Amino acid sequence: MDESVSHAREHPDLERGIGPWLLLFFVLGDIVGAGIYALVGEVGALVGGAIWTAFLCAFVLAIFTAASYAELVTKYPRAGGSATYINNAFRRPFVSFMVAFAVMASGITSACTLTLAFSGDYLSQFISVPIVGAAVAFMLLITAINFYGISESVRINVILTCVEITGLILIVVIGIASLSTGVGDPGRAFEFKEGTSVLGAILAGTVLAFYALIGFDDSVNVAEETQHPSRNYPRAIFGALILAGIVYLLVTFTASMVVPTSTLAESTGPLLEVVKRSPIPIPSKLFAAIALLAVSNGALINMIMASRIVYGMGDQGVMPAVFSNVHPSRRTP
Repeated sequence: MDESVSHAREHPDLERGIGPWLLLFFVLGDIVGAGIYALVGEVGALVGGAIWTAFLCAFVLAIFTAASYAELVTKYPRAGGSATYINNAFRRPFVSFMVAFAVMASGITSACTLTLAFSGDYLSQFISVPIVGAAVAFMLLITAINFYGISESVRINVILTCVEITGLILIVVIGIASLSTGVGDPGRAFEFKEGTSVLGAILAGTVLAFYALIGFDDSVNVAEETQHPSRNYPRAIFGALILAGIVYLLVTFTASMVVPTSTLAESTGPLLEVVKRSPIPIPSKLFAAIALLAVSNGALINMIMASRIVYGMGDQGVMPAVFSNVHPSRRTP
């Protein structure tokens, strides 16, 4: 028996409610988050029109990182993710706790940021409510879904992920329609920022673009709730990363060809600039709705991740045992 498994506390097991397809969508939903909607412009400011080059380099780097996670999660298929791997490597509770605390804090901070984004401009397209009140209500809803069950949570994630992907595919369709009507400049996708070296521009853009491709690191926290993790995780991680990479390259090609790079760089919603130039009439509320669901998915996944880190560290004796409690009927932490 794995030494790490022998240290598990006595409590009901978490529900293994995540099959191979649900895991694929969980990883894909974590990768295809709000990052791509904002980073296209920021990367364009560093690289120029050839935004796709930075995303391609980031994709190659992400493959190596994903391989590490695929190896570790198959060896230690337990909740806790990075903190679990550190705990098994060094057996230093303080070090494991600090890693767990940092990752948990980042997840909660991200969820809170996304909650405020949900309650702000996007929600105001449909209803006018106090931002703080809406944010608290939204966070309580996310918590309730998380507690109700992992199977229900990941099924909601599938729906939200499909909406996110549909929104990005819509950008590509708009780009094709725009170029077919003579709008835009295809050559701009191969131009680099003036006054900088090509290599330097690509490297600077890659650092930012990499952020839009992470997410598989969060998915390993639900290893104890995944069916046959040693078999399903490598397929899900690499499959989701390849799908996300293809979509990202298509989106970045489209954005730089349809919209001038300077406009993308100055905009807080660069993909919305593509929509504005669409020959196809797209209601503004449609993209606001897609953004709302994308933000919701990110908040849900981050809170699932944070709760499983706390549970995993409690289960492994790094944190007090009270954090390893599992609800007897819902079988969630």
